Order: sequence, then structure tokens, then C-alpha cells
Amino acid sequence: MENERSEASETREMIICRDVHKWFGDFHVLRGVNLTLTKGEVVVICGPSGSGKSTLIRTINRLEEHQKGDIIVDGIELTHDIRNVHAIRKEIGMVFQHFNLFPHLTALQNVTLAPVYVRRWSKDKAEEVARQLLQRVGIPEQADKFPGQLSGGQQQRVAIARALAMQPKIMFFDEPTSALDPEMIKEVLDVMIELAKGGMTMIVVTHEMGFAREVSNRIIFFDEGDIVEEAPPDRFFTECKEPRTMLFLSQILTT
Repeated sequence: MENERSEASETREMIICRDVHKWFGDFHVLRGVNLTLTKGEVVVICGPSGSGKSTLIRTINRLEEHQKGDIIVDGIELTHDIRNVHAIRKEIGMVFQHFNLFPHLTALQNVTLAPVYVRRWSKDKAEEVARQLLQRVGIPEQADKFPGQLSGGQQQRVAIARALAMQPKIMFFDEPTSALDPEMIKEVLDVMIELAKGGMTMIVVTHEMGFAREVSNRIIFFDEGDIVEEAPPDRFFTECKEPRTMLFLSQILTT
């Protein structure tokens, strides 16, 4: 895919992080992160385990609280005001490494739950939208099955449909394929590629470099709580400047 999506999309800033710091006790996990994401942009964040990349997106969504710096999502500043927190969470859909589906609910019920109870949709409207989304992620025939009856790839696609059901402006993916068997990874990545090509604003924490090459506008290498290097994919893999980035790529691209 040609990297022209950022030129075609609006330049409105959807996420602004300025000097963001986060501590877990004495551990300084985010060390002054600065990041801006514009509408329609797809950013892939990669880096070693424990570098803080998942903490960053969890902090933007207020699943973790930052102690210093500014986070602004679509013009709303993330503060201690719970109204701002709720407003920001309505803007962001989150897909986790583990599917976190309710095991006692069918795929359809998992997707309709939040729209009914949070957005106050009627059951009929929620089910209509849910079936459309299950069609979009390629598993309409699994609507009445329970998570335990689905493969890992199918469960993750239900999780994506569930996130989309809230009609977010931004999607976060936190290593969404790392818990999947190799043969199931492609079916999930195909859904994510379709979302990216459709203009969804996305931050994806992943080591799936083929996905990063195909659809991202920028790849960010994250280490020790901060951005070490960032570049468009055509330059990231061939012209990276930092030794730490080079070492990471030499390891991940040969495994």
C-alpha cells in the first residue's frame, strides 16, 4: 500500500502527548514521551518487552494514570475529571492481547453489550449493528456461538467487532496477535488492514513487521520508557540511525 494516507487525511490532531511521565512505585516506566497522531494516521509501536509501549496506550485511555505531562484526545484533555475520562474512552476502541470476552455470552451478545448499556441503544439496533460488524470482520456465521466454541482468531475478531460497536474515532491494538497460533494471525491482521485502509486512526503495538510495512504511516521504536526512533516504514527498515534500533531489527527480522 502506498504511504499516501497521511497526505489524503485531515491534519486534525487526534492525540497529543507532551512530556508524559508514568511511575509504578520507583520504576519510571514512561520518561517524557512526546507523540502526536493525526486523523487517519496509522502508527505502529514496537520495542522490547518491558519498554513501556503497552503502558503508553493504556495511559492514553486512562487504564493507567500518568503523573506528569499532558494528554489530549480529540481536543479533550485527560485530567482527574471523570467526565473527561469517560469522554475520551468513548473516542477510543481498545483490543487487547487476550480477548477478554464474556464466556457466558454469545459472540453477538458480547458485541451488543456496551452499545445497549453505555450508549443506550435499543436491543434491535444494537443487534443490527453487531451483525454488520461480525460480517465486516468475516465471521457472521459465528454470531450465536460462545467464545469457548471459537478459535483464537475468531475470538479476537469478535473483540475487534466489540470495540468497533462503540463507534470509536481511534482504535488501539495492544499486541493483538501475540496470543494466537501462527495460522490464525493472518485472519486478524487482514481485519486490521481493512480498518487501516478504511481511514481509521490507529495505534498498534505489535512486532508484525509485515503489517507495519504495508499500512503504517510511521513506525516508532520504543525503549526504556521513551521514543528512541521514528520514521516512515520505507526509511525505518533501511535508514534507521540509532544502534539500539538496528540491534532490535537485526533480532526481530531474523526470527
